[in-house]
Amino acid sequence: MKPAVAVPATALLVYRAWSRKSLTPTGIFFATLTAIIHAIHPSPAPFAFLVIFFLGGTTVTKIKHDVKAKLTVSASGSAGGEGPRTHIQVLANSVVASILILLHTRQLYQNKGHEPPCFAYGGDLLMVGIVANYAAVAADTYSSELGILSKSSPRLITSLTLRKVPRGTNGGVTLVGLAAGALGALTIALTSVLLLPFCPVGTLAKFTKTGLDGGRAWGSREKILWVMAVTVWGTLGSVLDSVLGGLLQATVVDKRTGKVVEGEGGSKVLVHPGAVARPGPEDTYIRQGSQLRVTEDIANIVAPRPLRHEMDVSGKIAGGPADVEHESRRIQAGHDVLDNNAINVLMAAIMSIGAITVSSYLWDAPLAGII
Repeated sequence: MKPAVAVPATALLVYRAWSRKSLTPTGIFFATLTAIIHAIHPSPAPFAFLVIFFLGGTTVTKIKHDVKAKLTVSASGSAGGEGPRTHIQVLANSVVASILILLHTRQLYQNKGHEPPCFAYGGDLLMVGIVANYAAVAADTYSSELGILSKSSPRLITSLTLRKVPRGTNGGVTLVGLAAGALGALTIALTSVLLLPFCPVGTLAKFTKTGLDGGRAWGSREKILWVMAVTVWGTLGSVLDSVLGGLLQATVVDKRTGKVVEGEGGSKVLVHPGAVARPGPEDTYIRQGSQLRVTEDIANIVAPRPLRHEMDVSGKIAGGPADVEHESRRIQAGHDVLDNNAINVLMAAIMSIGAITVSSYLWDAPLAGII
C-alpha cells in the first residue's frame, strides 16, 4: 500500500481511538503495529479490511453500550458494557490475518514477475485466508454486540434442547445475532470486491499455459459467488465462535441479579478464587479466603437483608486474591478452559485455514505453494 495513504490513515485511526478512548494506551500501540503490518502489503485491501472492521466494530459497540450496561455486570462490580479494548483484544482479532499478510507479502516479492499482477481465480490462497479472517471476526463482533439487542431470549447452541439462557451467555444465539453477523461478513465481502485486483478477462493469457481456457479470470458471476461465499463463511465463523464459547468458555452469572458477569478485556471471570487448593506461599491467602467465606455465610444468615450486599462487597482480603465476593456467582454454561480472546484467535485460525483448504480443493490449487 502506498505510504502517502497508509501513514495519514493510520494517524487518523490512532487519533480516533485515543480521542474516543476505545483502546487502552497499550492497545493503541499494538493497533498501530498491526496497521503497519497491513500497510506493507502491496494491495490496499488488507489495510481496508482492518479499517472497516475497526470502524464497524466500534460503531456497533457504541450502539449497544447503554443497553448492555443494563443487561450484564462487569467483573469489577460496575455496570456492564464495553470499556476500552486492550492489546490482547486487538491481537485476538488481527494476529492471524497479520501472519497471513506477512507470508503473502513475502510470496509476492519472491515471485515478482512470475505471477499475475492481479487476484487470479484459482490462485492467491493466502489472500483468501486474509479475507476469511476478517469476514469471520467482523461477523462475530456484529453478532455478539448487536445480538444482545434481540427482544427474544438467546438459545444455547451447545444444548440439545436449545434452552433459553440470559443475554450475554457464551454460546447463546438469536436470529437477530445471526443476521447481524451476516451483515458484518458482508461489509468485508463488499470491500474485497471493490479493492482486490480481480483479474479481468484477457489479463492472464501470458501467465498460464492454458491461457483463458483455464478459467482463471473473474467475471460478474464469479464475483457474485465470491461475495455470497465470503458472507456465508463469515457467518459460519460467528456460529463456530458461539459453539467454541459455549463449550470452552465459562459463562458466570451473578446469583443476586441473574445477569451475566463479563470479564475485563475479555478475560476469565473468577467464581471461587479461594476454593482451589494450590501449594506454595498462596496457601495463606486461600485459607484466609475460606475463613472469610464461612464468616460471610454466617453473616448472611444473621444480618438483615439490606446489609448483606454491602458485607459481600466490602469483605475483601488485604493483599490476598482479589474478588472474594465472587462466591455470589455461579457458572451458567460452558467449561472454564479458554477466555474470550483465546476463543477469538482459535475461531479466526480455524476459519482462515479452513477457507484456504476449501479454496485449494475447489480451485485445484496446491497448498504447498502458499509458503
